[in-house]
Amino acid sequence: MQIIPYIIFKGNCEEALKFYGKALGGETGPISRYADAPENPMGMDPDNVMHTHFVKDGNVLFMASDGPVDASDSGIVSLSLDFKDSGSIQSAFAALSDGGKVTMPLQDTFWGATFGMLQDQYGVKWMFNYDKPKK
Repeated sequence: MQIIPYIIFKGNCEEALKFYGKALGGETGPISRYADAPENPMGMDPDNVMHTHFVKDGNVLFMASDGPVDASDSGIVSLSLDFKDSGSIQSAFAALSDGGKVTMPLQDTFWGATFGMLQDQYGVKWMFNYDKPKK
């Protein structure tokens, strides 16, 4: 498992990543937009970034998207855990949710992964992802 920071922006993700590209010399990976999803349950602008990542020297530095952010937030950082097997994602999700709040239960997604989110008892936001083997 590895920890990858996930930054959620208030509708200016693409602009911010262009800035980071100039400032840090990296580049933005492929961009998925909310319009690409079969549903948009959060009611996000279809043109906003649903998911992307920022890369420098072949290494992912962080993942990013536009998301629902409270007006009082300057942005939300979530720690994204990427798992190599389905058993470890289940046990880690259960352990970190103890005393916390599940914001999206682990579920199979349209992009071929098991994914879920929670806020632990200390207020840290976590994202869990397991990319299923391609058939």
